[in-house]
Amino acid sequence: MKAWWLILCLLALPATAEVFTYVDAQGNRVYTDQPGSGSAKRVPIATSNRMSANPTGATPMIAAKKTEETPLFHYDMLRVLVPEPDATIRNSAGELIVSVTSEPGLQKGHRYRLLLDGQPTAEPGLSPVFPLTNIDRGSHNLSVEIIDELGRTVERTANQPFHMLRISLAQKRQVNPCTLADYGQRPECPLKDKPEEEKNPFLRFF
Repeated sequence: MKAWWLILCLLALPATAEVFTYVDAQGNRVYTDQPGSGSAKRVPIATSNRMSANPTGATPMIAAKKTEETPLFHYDMLRVLVPEPDATIRNSAGELIVSVTSEPGLQKGHRYRLLLDGQPTAEPGLSPVFPLTNIDRGSHNLSVEIIDELGRTVERTANQPFHMLRISLAQKRQVNPCTLADYGQRPECPLKDKPEEEKNPFLRFF
């Protein structure tokens, strides 16, 4: 038992220490860190498999802080001014001027974007006025949103309906008949349709 205790103590020595063994005069196996007599033999010791708490020797990595995104700005009010909700627009070319407003005013880096039936009508911009052309006859929905510099939607209005009536030239003439002075002046009164003026019957005698 004593010999095994000695072995454990010697194995606990640093890896650089040497261990020797020999058999003494009484026939006992002896382990020591001293070379001793010529019969002593060196005992090979396996390299320690203990790992360093910090094997790379580098300082612990500090996780990079996630860049905090700027919180969204809140507008007290955003709405479509023109046309009014459920308005009826009469225009033969399907043209419409849309005007929007916000409170407070547009912030730095923000842009207005108008949507017609859920689709953007143009790239976001600073102007609150949007000219639209060639809108199909029928009912449509308008909404406006504010986009920040990161492309995020800051505010958006609910859909606002309007109705486009595109009157034909013939219908315009029916509503407001052409007079002789209107031909060549109103689109629905072209010169080619101007009737010939009646000659004064009294001029035939001169």
